[in-house]
Amino acid sequence: MQDSHISNHLSEPQKQRYWDDGYLFPIPAISAAQSKAWRDELEEIERDWLDNGLPRPLAVYKRVNAHVVMPIAHDIAAHPAILDVVEGVLGPDILLYSTEFLIKEPNTKHMVTMHQDLAYWGLGEIDGIVTAWLALSPATRQSGCMDFVKASHQSPIIPHEDSFDEHNLLSRGQEIKVYVAEEDKTCGALDTGELSLHHGLMIHGSGPNTTDNRRIGVVIRYISPHVKKPMKPVIMAFRCAGTVTLTISNSAPHQRACFIRTIS
Repeated sequence: MQDSHISNHLSEPQKQRYWDDGYLFPIPAISAAQSKAWRDELEEIERDWLDNGLPRPLAVYKRVNAHVVMPIAHDIAAHPAILDVVEGVLGPDILLYSTEFLIKEPNTKHMVTMHQDLAYWGLGEIDGIVTAWLALSPATRQSGCMDFVKASHQSPIIPHEDSFDEHNLLSRGQEIKVYVAEEDKTCGALDTGELSLHHGLMIHGSGPNTTDNRRIGVVIRYISPHVKKPMKPVIMAFRCAGTVTLTISNSAPHQRACFIRTIS
């Protein structure tokens, strides 16, 4: 499908707001027609999925590195309109770290407790990673949009505890061991086709979907090849933009999937 994307390079004030607040939203990025086409394609896959010999069900691939298995996930993550936005935070060299579809079905209790992403990614307290959250359906307070704690990214990683709550969409029910008052939360509502960005240390979470519509979010995490070496010496990433040479398992430059050693 041809889509003339909305050019959305961040302005200098927008960049400053991101670094001051730890988040930025709403950012118009994807047209209504393209958003509908992606939602239709995703829901067609959900209806007609055949495992083709893959060892796990679709629900797993929607949540873990979806772009490796689902072409639609890679198409979304590599879309120029989204990369235009991300460039404002990471610069022109952009690697795709992970993609997932985070979906709350209508009138369900699923939620996400308040947490920091970097608390359990094993990457340390880095600035060179950003989460872009794309709404393929309205993300409102009623449907369970994200809540942010303004400027909380300026704090170090806070201790978390695991609840393993069946209604928590996080894998272990991770939650910070600090009480967050309702008045300290900023409602990150998005319309279809809009983006939000947030820092890896941002305290955030979301409530249940009390509406009659699915809340469909595409969560895309991008990383800079210039970050300090994380605790894990090798991570997997896809080049989305830029010309930086990467180190991979066979020591040859590669245009797509590669194991990278981040620059010390």
